[in-house]
Amino acid sequence: MTTEIYHNPRCSKSRQTLQLLEEQGVEPEIVEYLKTPPDSKTLETILDMLGLEPRELMRRKEPEYKQNQLDNPELSRKQLIEAMVAHPKLIERPIVIKNGKAAIGRPPEKVLEIL
Repeated sequence: MTTEIYHNPRCSKSRQTLQLLEEQGVEPEIVEYLKTPPDSKTLETILDMLGLEPRELMRRKEPEYKQNQLDNPELSRKQLIEAMVAHPKLIERPIVIKNGKAAIGRPPEKVLEIL
């Protein structure tokens, strides 16, 4: 089964997680999600695998979060997911997926739980 990493090469945690996977002998499929963001269905699946709600996967300190008023409690799950699709910078990283399970590499060792 393929292992995927939603990766941002400019992020130190993302680079550390990728290195950790490689040290474990895992050659993941690298998805540079800022260049090729996941669609809403994929993001919904990732959220379900992580057991998280959209805001829990959002980087709330990014300017896009405030600019788009994503802290508004009236926003639906679908609206929050669409915001992440439109602004992939909001998606917490890195996310590793394997065998229908997902983990966020914060800290990087967290991904070892799904390997």
